[in-house]
Amino acid sequence: MKTLPSVSLIAQSESMRSVLARLDTVAASDSSVLLIGETGVGKELIAEFIHRASPRQPRPFVKVGLSALPPELLESELFGHERGAYTSAATDKKGLFELASTGSIFLDDIDDFPLALQAKLLRVLESREIMHVGGTHPIPIDVRLITATKIDLKTLVERGIFRSDLYYRINVVPMVIPPLRDRREDIPPLVDHFLKRYIADRDIRVSQDAMQSMLTYSWPGNVRELRNVMQRMVLFANGEIRKADLPPEIREDNPLAAVVKECARCMGEENMTFDQVVACLEVNLIRQALKQFDGNRTQTAKHLGLSLSTLRDKLKKYDIQ
Repeated sequence: MKTLPSVSLIAQSESMRSVLARLDTVAASDSSVLLIGETGVGKELIAEFIHRASPRQPRPFVKVGLSALPPELLESELFGHERGAYTSAATDKKGLFELASTGSIFLDDIDDFPLALQAKLLRVLESREIMHVGGTHPIPIDVRLITATKIDLKTLVERGIFRSDLYYRINVVPMVIPPLRDRREDIPPLVDHFLKRYIADRDIRVSQDAMQSMLTYSWPGNVRELRNVMQRMVLFANGEIRKADLPPEIREDNPLAAVVKECARCMGEENMTFDQVVACLEVNLIRQALKQFDGNRTQTAKHLGLSLSTLRDKLKKYDIQ
């Protein structure tokens, strides 16, 4: 676990621990950081940790959810405006970049940033100056940039809806945050953390079958979903959280249903090719069978109708441990 005042990052898995091992070095630099990971994996928490562990810690940390800002207000919100710049601009207003000056700014969902404004953002990052909407004088700023994306920005660059020069400007230090389904070892310590967080004055435990169900569930909402489930469970728990207390989707122990849930994101991903969707299905079928047979490769291969050598080839191909 990495801990700073108000920020705790919990990891038992090797994949997540390797991410956390880089944080101190990244925080000590002033380089732009791009956090890559699905919704709910904890990108905002990691961004906050980077700021809190950096030399800019005493200065402002401004968090911006780009997808939540209306496109027509985005330029004014980020860069500020002068009085009279448009009808409703009754007073001068500082933008979020100006408010973050000498500190850090976190732009979440950078993949949703409008193409029309990307050139202006690039100019701000390169010149380290902003210009208010309706303004005539540049304003110097000193900001450390941290951005986050829920999809691979390269695909947006290839489709012509994200500028390649902006991509390379923000992608100085990329950090991939793995989804919870790929680091199931982190589930028990996270459950324990949320129990302590929400029921500090009570003694509640999680039964073995409830924990097993949580370990096999795919967690499409990642750590955020786990946090919300635990908060809801402790409201009604009486000494023990049992499997019957869990939401129906987590109690589901049908292996085929679990595979379908795992692959739902593949089917809904516009940028995935047919071969990529098939590979996603194949990977999840193999992982589910390995879990079902406790990692026994011979039984897994027989269950899937594969020879043992073919299964070994696929495990190597997809880097399945």
